[in-house]
Amino acid sequence: MSTVLLKALSFVLIIALGYGLKKLVFKDPACHRILAFILLNVTLPATVIHAFGHFQRDTSLLPVVLLGFLCALVPLLIVYLASYRQTKEKRAFSMINVTGFNIGAFSLPFVQNFFGPGGTIVACLFDIGNAFMVTGGSFALTSILLKTNPGEKQTPGTLVRKFAGSVPFDTYLLMLILVVFNFPVPDTVMTLVEPLASANAFVAMLLIGMMFEFRTRADQYRTMFSVIGLRILFGAICSTLLYFCLPFPLEVRQVLAVVTFAPVSSLAPIYTVRCQSDGALSSLTLSISVLFSLAIMTGLVLLMKN
Repeated sequence: MSTVLLKALSFVLIIALGYGLKKLVFKDPACHRILAFILLNVTLPATVIHAFGHFQRDTSLLPVVLLGFLCALVPLLIVYLASYRQTKEKRAFSMINVTGFNIGAFSLPFVQNFFGPGGTIVACLFDIGNAFMVTGGSFALTSILLKTNPGEKQTPGTLVRKFAGSVPFDTYLLMLILVVFNFPVPDTVMTLVEPLASANAFVAMLLIGMMFEFRTRADQYRTMFSVIGLRILFGAICSTLLYFCLPFPLEVRQVLAVVTFAPVSSLAPIYTVRCQSDGALSSLTLSISVLFSLAIMTGLVLLMKN
């Protein structure tokens, strides 16, 4: 138990360090954009490659990709149907921020520390399906269902270009193809990416700290906490179903049960603005959801390790 708590505390300390650096040293928003670029294009892809390099071909785990997609899609559709009496702005906010999981920048480092390479593979497979929603799918569905962007066409070609332009998503697909066709990752590549993969957890937590933002109107906190409450509710339902109803080995079910409590996607504020809703409130929701996720996921790991 003490080891789990110490690892979780180390995450909190790095997040606090990131927030302190933003306030005291790196006050220019461009600083955290540089860190985000390094995370998305260097350390996260390296972590994915390193994890899959240790993976023995097991096609029985491929359905995890579909599970990731469904766990991200279904909450969006439920919120769309349940919020029909609300304004378009609030519906768009809820749909974008309730759906999807922050796997690469939060859950993957968490799983990497507590479940090792085997758990990282499961989180990566889950994130491939999740990525279809968080890298453009949730925005496309929300804008189409609510007609928030009547002048912006969401053609299949547009969505394909968005996915193809995402380095983490491309890395996921490349490694998935290698696994399916049983092509091993060369030892030389593994040696080269190992230091970068080891840095991913630190870079991800530092970036989350630098993205923390508490400025918003007091009357908007109700909207924020309602979205976080829905995320926890959907996370609890998905976690229970994935843990108790799947035929996978115990460690696989443990990882799936944990990652469904991941915080709001780091891309949610961008798509919230593009759907004519409140991007600042989305950033705050992301920040606060990180605290809830860290507490819940740590609690689950404690229960599972006992």
